[in-house]
Amino acid sequence: MIEFFVFLIGTVVGSFLNVCIYRIPRHKSILFPGSHCPRCKKDIIWYDNIPILSYIALLGRCGYCKKKISFRYPLVEFLTAVMMVCLYLKFGFTGHFFVYTALVSALIAVSFVDLETHEIPDEISLGGLVIGLIVAFALPSMLDGSNRWTGLAQSALRVLAGGGSIYIMGALGSVAFKKEAMGGGDVKLMAMIGSVLGWKLVLLAFFIAPVFGAFVGVIAKVRHGSETIPYGPYLSLGAVIAIFFGNSILRLLFYGL
Repeated sequence: MIEFFVFLIGTVVGSFLNVCIYRIPRHKSILFPGSHCPRCKKDIIWYDNIPILSYIALLGRCGYCKKKISFRYPLVEFLTAVMMVCLYLKFGFTGHFFVYTALVSALIAVSFVDLETHEIPDEISLGGLVIGLIVAFALPSMLDGSNRWTGLAQSALRVLAGGGSIYIMGALGSVAFKKEAMGGGDVKLMAMIGSVLGWKLVLLAFFIAPVFGAFVGVIAKVRHGSETIPYGPYLSLGAVIAIFFGNSILRLLFYGL
């Protein structure tokens, strides 16, 4: 029953993330105006704005102009809901659940924006970084700090570990390939991830990301001749894997347990 409640809340959060994904790259307010069709600009009636269900009931079309609605909308709502349930099952209603829910929600938004625009919005990455530092100072126990200043210092070191790792890789790649290998948005994203995850987990996420990114990059090169791919989704995937399985992976790698 609790899982179902968490799932419902997750769909609502996902609906808000859809607003962010559409409006932030277009430099529009995420609060005003209310939900409306991007094609005909008509305000969406509340019963046509129920996460997932309304998309199914309307057969994926606007209730007014009948234009197709992107499948991204129910996908983001469902994905966010599933992730929240998984986080609840792993952490319960603890500080880690709420902190990681905020982080994963930001990563979902970043990933879909990056896939569409090949850019990672500073509003999310830098905003999330600042929030991570504030949480580390205000609630150090959530991030395993013994006191506020220790929590803030640990979070700052995590920022350096996350952002520094991807910056160094980008710098080496630029030297090797004679062109920019990693965008500044990726550095800021990893810094945001690092503000929350421990340095071990953020470095693990850093090494996991290329496994998936390289695979997709090869396919993109073969099929479309593209030499660049949006890297944010793979950094985000690496972070999510680190949240759920990072400690087990580290034990397996270093202790063989």
